[in-house]
Amino acid sequence: MEKSEEMDRTRAAQGEGVEVSEGAALSEREVRQAKREALLAKGVEAYPATFSRGLAGEDFGHTIAQLKERYAELEDGASSGEDHTVAGRIRSIRRHGKMAFIDLEDYTGTCQLFCRANVVEPESWELVGTLDVGDIVSATGEAIRTRRGEFSIAPTEITLLSKALRPLPEKFHGLADPETRYRQRYADMIVNPEVRETLLARSRMVSAIRRYMEDEGYVEVETPMLQETLGGANARPFKTHHNALDTDFYLRIATELHLKRLVVGGIPRVFELGRQFRNEGMDATHNPEFTTLEAYRAFADLEDMKALAEGIFRAAAEEVLGTTEIDYQGTKLDLGKPWESVPMAELVSRKVGEQVSMDTSADDLRAIHERLGLEFEESWGVGRLIFHLYDELCEGEIVGPTFVCDYPVEVSPLAKRKANDPRLTHRFELVISGHEYANAFAELNDPVDQQERFIAQLAAKDAGDEEAMEYDADYVRALEVGLPPTGGIGIGIDRLAMLLTDRASIRDVIAFPSLRPERRA
Repeated sequence: MEKSEEMDRTRAAQGEGVEVSEGAALSEREVRQAKREALLAKGVEAYPATFSRGLAGEDFGHTIAQLKERYAELEDGASSGEDHTVAGRIRSIRRHGKMAFIDLEDYTGTCQLFCRANVVEPESWELVGTLDVGDIVSATGEAIRTRRGEFSIAPTEITLLSKALRPLPEKFHGLADPETRYRQRYADMIVNPEVRETLLARSRMVSAIRRYMEDEGYVEVETPMLQETLGGANARPFKTHHNALDTDFYLRIATELHLKRLVVGGIPRVFELGRQFRNEGMDATHNPEFTTLEAYRAFADLEDMKALAEGIFRAAAEEVLGTTEIDYQGTKLDLGKPWESVPMAELVSRKVGEQVSMDTSADDLRAIHERLGLEFEESWGVGRLIFHLYDELCEGEIVGPTFVCDYPVEVSPLAKRKANDPRLTHRFELVISGHEYANAFAELNDPVDQQERFIAQLAAKDAGDEEAMEYDADYVRALEVGLPPTGGIGIGIDRLAMLLTDRASIRDVIAFPSLRPERRA
């Protein structure tokens, strides 16, 4: 710290009646704490419980943006003759003798407080001398426009609502480390307004999706977060223990099996927007807790799920961007154009330069892996080998919205088999710009087939597959009661938010992403 800065802070503390021994220097946080104590000693509430946002006879509901719009035609140097109250956080203070200029920010924008010693009440003017950047205040006064054309409030009264004891970090130097930004999201939002805008855009997107689903006749429900049986996806779970029941539970990895139980029970269109939990790694597109939309529709097929996916994505894009044309990480995409559907084996064939299908032998597929330097398990069958080639070579190169279809049954334990080739399933994954955004099935509703696949999952788990599902006897029982032909889809809400806000990391669209525990000195 420069010596002049130390002196300035010491003088500031002394100016508030705080005793500082000769030669001592206070940090900015200590100076602010000293100001807080001095205010309390004078009987000034540093954190009042309530305050009046309105004047007598006024139904107050104005944000800064609303006031700016209301007085958009106010001429330079003119006064409105009308008083208003604004409240927000101080972003800057400039003091010039008997005047002070304060930039005040609420969630809609910023306006200036034009403070003059002969206009502001004496107690409020004294308070102005103690304020710091970051403090939260309210100000009541006349709406004016300065000679330089800046909309301002000329306050007669200023009230401290919350004394900030920590200074705001600088935009470029004080909060540049990504880990610090995600951990101190509150500060990140203040100094980087685009962070707040991203989270608000996500909120609008979710609302648009919910409206679209309701307009399509889907009923929103809630299913258990704590589940006794692991199912609905292939993933490693988080485990917990219920003391009263003395039973281990999993945090859910999917909502699928419970939602389909509701279809069995007679709700023909059902959806849930909610959190899932998977005890797996973190990267640009994965977070241990994440949000999905899962929806199921009785008497629907995979084509219906394609139409639903297109409708949801377009409605969300229109809400967030006002258009279906988007620019994601430098790639221009148009969600309004028809989306392509391509069988998985066809994509693999194009990439490896030879025809690949379920009729290709496992030995030939292993040879392709070896030629391309890809690792594989000797136990994998034809379907798993084809899927691995697609996953490693093809998905990342898909650009425009594409439904990748005809998944092998080995990697689709909950999807219905195709009648013309029971080695394949009625399933697609929606891929855009190299990432998966949705997964959909014509749902398996044959209880005998489902039971056999659950048994196969148990064998995989016994062989060491930590992501394999468990045997859900009650779900098989539900299928025995009778599940009508049903189409189902799951959509990654976080990834869709990334797409529509042009963010490269999932952490940027989650308010509080998962982080390593903070190390404290």
